[in-house]
This record gives sequence, structure tokens and C-alpha cells, in this order.
Amino acid sequence: MRSHAKRLPSRPVILLLQICVLIGFFGLWHVLTVSTNLLSPFFFGTPGAVLERTFKDFASGVIWYHLGITLLETALAFVIGTVAGIAFGFWFARAPLVSVVFDPYIKAVNALPRVVLAPIFALWLGLGIWSKVALGVTLVFFIVFFNVYQGVKEVSPVVLANARMLGANSRHLFRHVYLPSALSWVFSSLHTAVGFAMVGAVVGEYLGSAAGLGYRIHQAEGVFDTVGVFSGMLVLTIFVVAIDAAVTMIEKRLLHWRPQEAQTTQT
Repeated sequence: MRSHAKRLPSRPVILLLQICVLIGFFGLWHVLTVSTNLLSPFFFGTPGAVLERTFKDFASGVIWYHLGITLLETALAFVIGTVAGIAFGFWFARAPLVSVVFDPYIKAVNALPRVVLAPIFALWLGLGIWSKVALGVTLVFFIVFFNVYQGVKEVSPVVLANARMLGANSRHLFRHVYLPSALSWVFSSLHTAVGFAMVGAVVGEYLGSAAGLGYRIHQAEGVFDTVGVFSGMLVLTIFVVAIDAAVTMIEKRLLHWRPQEAQTTQT
């Protein structure tokens, strides 16, 4: 008896479906705000006005400086939080005593609302980029930390025993056993961490800054410029998707050894 698993459509078909979803969203937005007036354009804007504002901001160059500030803060928060999360994740997973001692404190700090920390970071580090970077790091760190910790802990004891029987030392175990096991978990967390790094930067800018996309969104809200708010959100969305796509490309390059998902199954 032979059974076939469901085949996914080809990549171009999937891309076409994704574009159709996007067009459908903007079409519904247009219908609700322009064609039927079920939603007030003053409160919800219109897709045409948002796209026009976004295009003008890029064409005039006014958005580039603010976008550069936000992307710099995002990149710093992402890199620092990721490196720290990987380092501490490996350390805690390989040191049971340290893990047990610090476990309640890690959970307590992770449970703190990050918005509460933003004014404290602004007081400590000022209104420059580093207070936003610090806020982003607190968001990225725990996502990566818990995934790396779990990835190392998930290593099969049988694989470890076999590697040791073959003469593997601590360095060999790290390179050939622990690291490959954790990489899948790491990249799984990075897709989420990218968005959170930008969230930290934008929230920090929103609460206190003189530049950045969060600052522009806050300015637009202050004068009830709904179109400006949605335009800023659209720019954020575009660049988060672009960064996530870059992470996906790197993941495919580094994890090319993983078996591909089977298209069909036979029994």
C-alpha cells in the first residue's frame, strides 16, 4: 500500500499566493475606507495615501536618516543579544550547577515587562542609540538563550557516548555534536529575534529619542497623522521581512547538511 504526503506547490506558486494575500489585504482596506466608508479614513487612513506617503518619504530622502538610525540600533541589539544568548546558553547547558543556581533569577528577569526597563535605560545611557540597543538586547537575549540551552540539552546521550568512545575530547564534542545540535535551535530563534530587536529599537525611540522610525511614528501620532503612522509601520514591516529573508539564506547555507523534508512517504 502506498500513501502520498501532501505536496507543497512550487516556490513561484507560493510567492504568487503570498502576493495575492497582500493584494487582498490592501483591496479590503480600500473597500472599507474608500468605497463603502465603513471605516473612517481619518482614523484608519487609506492604502493609497499610505503608499503615496511612503514613496514620497523615500524619494525625498527624508526617511533614510531615521531608517539608518533604527537599523543600526536593530543590528547592534541583534548581534549583541545573539552572541550573549549563545554564550550563556551553552554555559548554562554544560554547567548544571550554574543552571540550577541562576534558574529562578533568569526566569524573574525574563518575566519583567521590557517597557518598564526603557526609561531606566534612558536614565542610565541617555537618549542616544545605546539605550535603545540595551532594550533590544533584553528582548533578543532570552529568546536565543532558551533555544540554545534547549538545543544543547536535547543532544542524544547515545551520540555523546559514541563520540567519547571514538576518542572525542571536549573541543571535538563542541564542534561536531553540541554545535550542530544547537544550530537548528539558534536559527529558529533568530527569525523571532530579528523582529524583537527592531521592536526594542522602535519602542525605545518612541519613548524618548530625536531620530529613528519610532520617533517619526510618535511625531505622527502627536498630530493625529494616521497616514504617517501606518507609513512608518509599513516601512518597519518591509525591512523586518527583508532581514528575516537574509537570515533564512544564511540558515540554508550553514545548515545545508540537514535532510530535506520528504515530499512523499511510502508504506
